[in-house]
Formats: sequence, C-alpha cells, structure tokens
Amino acid sequence: MLPYLIALAMFLRSFYNLLKKPETRALLSAVVFVLILGTYVYHSLEGWGWLDSFYFSVITLTTVGYGDFSPQTDMGKIFTIIYIFVGLGILFGFADVIGNFIVERRMERLEKRRQRRDLK
Repeated sequence: MLPYLIALAMFLRSFYNLLKKPETRALLSAVVFVLILGTYVYHSLEGWGWLDSFYFSVITLTTVGYGDFSPQTDMGKIFTIIYIFVGLGILFGFADVIGNFIVERRMERLEKRRQRRDLK
C-alpha cells in the first residue's frame, strides 16, 4: 500500500509543479474542454443523463471502452469517430507531458546522487 501512496504523492506533486507552466495549463484546459464537449454532445444526441455522458466520454478517451454504452444515433456515431481521434491526441499529449516531467525529475535526482557519490 505504501508504494502506491508514494507514487500518488509523486504524481500529485509533479502535477502541481506542471500547472505552473502555461503550456501545461493550456493542455489541461483542452482536456477539460474535450470532456465537457463530449459530455454535452452525448447528453444532447443520445439522450443520456449527465453522469452517463461524462462516464462514456472518459472511458472512450482512455480507451477502456467497457461496452455498456454505445452511441445509437447516426450523428452520435459520427461524432464518436471524430471525438476519438481528436480527444485521444489531446489526452495522450497531456499524459506525455506529465510522464516526461516525472522522468526528467527522476533523472535529475539520480544525477545528483551520482555527483554526491563521486565527491566522496
């Protein structure tokens, strides 16, 4: 349990530090916009509730796709095709920025440890 809490703490700390950068805030805004757009469109086109629409947007963009919901209207299906291509690019771009930041910080810490060890 402790390793998971440590990993979560590292992720949250990195996420907080990343939000100080304008490009990261822009990507986060794009992710939030895409999720809100998907939620609204599925609510309007498919007649699903707000929570179901948001749930479908999230599981679609994270490529989980449980299959418990699927668009039934032609417009919903067309929107989903476009939504997946656009949304995946934005979401994975955001995840890539977070992942690179975490790796860079880890490499910096390892380099500092090597330098300290070499000085001894």
